[in-house]
Amino acid sequence: MNNAPAQPSRWMALANPTRFIALTDRLVPWLGTAAALLLAVGLWLAFNAPEDYQQGITVRIMYIHVPAAWLAMFCYTAMAASALGTLVWKHPLADVSLKAAAPIGATFTALALVTGSVWGKPMWGTWWVWDARLTSVFVLFLMYLGIIALTRSLDDQAKAARAAAIMTLVGFINIPIIKFSVDWWNTLHQPASVIRLDGPTIHPSMLWPLLICAVGFTLLFLTLHLMAMRAEIWRRRLIAMRRMSARRAEGQAQ
Repeated sequence: MNNAPAQPSRWMALANPTRFIALTDRLVPWLGTAAALLLAVGLWLAFNAPEDYQQGITVRIMYIHVPAAWLAMFCYTAMAASALGTLVWKHPLADVSLKAAAPIGATFTALALVTGSVWGKPMWGTWWVWDARLTSVFVLFLMYLGIIALTRSLDDQAKAARAAAIMTLVGFINIPIIKFSVDWWNTLHQPASVIRLDGPTIHPSMLWPLLICAVGFTLLFLTLHLMAMRAEIWRRRLIAMRRMSARRAEGQAQ
């Protein structure tokens, strides 16, 4: 019978902050370069793609708006997975991942709201309407802000991590509402045109630039997320070192 200790999985091996930082240092340059190249190609193709027969040149906002909206939901989904990692699997870096992702997700959500308003003005005649899709995305933005505030308001890191994880999981119910809001309710926002059971309804000349931009934005998110996680780990290490120094100074004073 083999009594040798089981080798830790790669997922748990990355619980070691030093190993994670080393991996991040190797990945970030490659991810950042790939993101920049894909975004450059995608945006170049987007500005050379044909105009829409109804929306005209305003359709070019789609190449920023749609990836930003996708990333807003993708980022929150990643945060929900990190919340499970905190509450269920007690992964040491799960809280770091959640906290690092929140500002990035809030930025993508704000970008989706702004570009959507700019796109909606010539199409709908107004900057904003309280329809199901727009309102649910705005609620997502408020959720991001609430999680950011919560992670920074509590001094106890363990309590802040647990509270943020619970809040994230409760707020995850909004993600399917955003996705299916255009199907469940009568809204001004157009229905899904890319991810459909019967296939995309967008012409390939517009679809490919959109997909390339979406992949580029996704790699940009991964790059920023890893960099933010690395910075958060260093920040926590610095705080721990300062506390140790303060305790040593108190011990010497006594």
